[in-house]
Amino acid sequence: MSDVARQAHRVLMASFHGLELPGWLAGRLEQGLGSVCLFGTNLSGSDAQATELTGQIQQSSTDGCLVTLDEEGGDVTRLDARRGGSTAGHAVLGAVDDVALTRAVGQDIGKRLREIGIGLNLGPVADVNCEPDNPVIGVRSFGATPELVGRHAVAYTNGLHAAGVAACVKHFPGHGATVEDSHLSMPRLDIELETARLRELAPFATAVAAGVPAVMTSHVVLAAVDAANPATTSSAVLGILRDELGFDGVIVTDALDMAGVAGPYGGPGRAAVAALAAGADLLCIGPERAPGEMESVLSWIVDDVLAAVSDGRLAPERLAEAARRVDALVAAVRSGDLPTGPTPGDGGNATSGSVDGTGPVADASLEAARRALHVRGQSQIPDLKNALLLEFHVTPGIAAGEVPWTLPLEVAVKRSLSPADDVVAVLAQVPERPVVALVRDAHRHAWVADRLEQIARARPDLITVETGWPVVDAEGRPTGVPGAVAVWTYGGSSVSLRAAAERLGTAQVRAQGTGAGDSR
Repeated sequence: MSDVARQAHRVLMASFHGLELPGWLAGRLEQGLGSVCLFGTNLSGSDAQATELTGQIQQSSTDGCLVTLDEEGGDVTRLDARRGGSTAGHAVLGAVDDVALTRAVGQDIGKRLREIGIGLNLGPVADVNCEPDNPVIGVRSFGATPELVGRHAVAYTNGLHAAGVAACVKHFPGHGATVEDSHLSMPRLDIELETARLRELAPFATAVAAGVPAVMTSHVVLAAVDAANPATTSSAVLGILRDELGFDGVIVTDALDMAGVAGPYGGPGRAAVAALAAGADLLCIGPERAPGEMESVLSWIVDDVLAAVSDGRLAPERLAEAARRVDALVAAVRSGDLPTGPTPGDGGNATSGSVDGTGPVADASLEAARRALHVRGQSQIPDLKNALLLEFHVTPGIAAGEVPWTLPLEVAVKRSLSPADDVVAVLAQVPERPVVALVRDAHRHAWVADRLEQIARARPDLITVETGWPVVDAEGRPTGVPGAVAVWTYGGSSVSLRAAAERLGTAQVRAQGTGAGDSR
């Protein structure tokens, strides 16, 4: 195999369907494939199965491989995709704003990843979620201000690195101010460059200064810099990351089969060439194609990259540079040479690890989930064993996918609601019971907001649990959810839902000031 052919494989992060490594992918690993990204469909929920799979990948690799996972924590989990996330999500950690606790959660996640053979985690999320209607970031973000996001991104990174897993902050130059999902279209940031520097770019600058080894791009147009191309394929935007922020690590693309970049380029092959030419180093190929097409897609991309080098569209020096960066990251992960500098604002130490047998990361995450809860309303909560629990199921975002989502509360009746359901009729069937409504981003789904108002009019004693991104008032307090009692969890992972159930299962809501977010 020629050096150029090896390099063309080295810069690719492939994916596949199923619980076992397919032969075609093992063959590509023998040719130097740089990375394999696992998704929930590759994992049975057993750490033993995951460990065996990552071992197969490494055994097939000639030059060493970055086995990668998208384990942000909270709503976005691959390890717990079949049972619901056992870790605190970013918005939970931002709401608590204890960087030592964030570092502990990051380290706990990293320990579990390292134990099963994962070397690179596609997290943390460094997007500033300043747009409440954002359909793709939301509770995946630490918060709505760049300072908060920056310090927690570093804390989470330090935790991963302490466990021996490399971090990849995302989605440069920022996806938090958009109202479109780049899985489905190509969003635009129509803001001044200086605004972007102060808001979107600031957390990435903080993470780069702390030594993060990888940064993932977004398929978002930063119009003030390049009005035609998404960041993934824009040399001008990636030039800001390299030249202005001083980043010399691996630039990883978001999945090239997403519509935000595959659409404009007519497919992932041409998008791959454009991304490499713009300065990206490791090209992510997601699992969006049918199982029978995955091998062909990878072959097309390799062929397109080789053709681009041959006909002059891609400089061989650029391809070689990208491959060298991937090699360096593989070596750093193997040796454990990952920076763990000081965390901004860290005034103490947090403990980590499970102490109650509920999972490998239950301790720090459950503490965070409990502290993040914001409760508004009456001080007395009725006995809910006789209650009606209404769960409003909306289509999940593509990034999170279908993950179990339920409130583990002992109730008499549980109903799952859809837009076609008549909530007045449902209430009439159980007129004497307390009512608890479980929702996610009610403000983004008109039918959910409408049904909640109907329930609140019929049952003023309604208890609402909001698991999505909160709408806040002028003082930064969550608002906009009806009910005599409202609980905001800042995420829908199983650990956050457990914390909410614990709170509702007690007779007395803690008074204002005793929790991270209680109000009357």
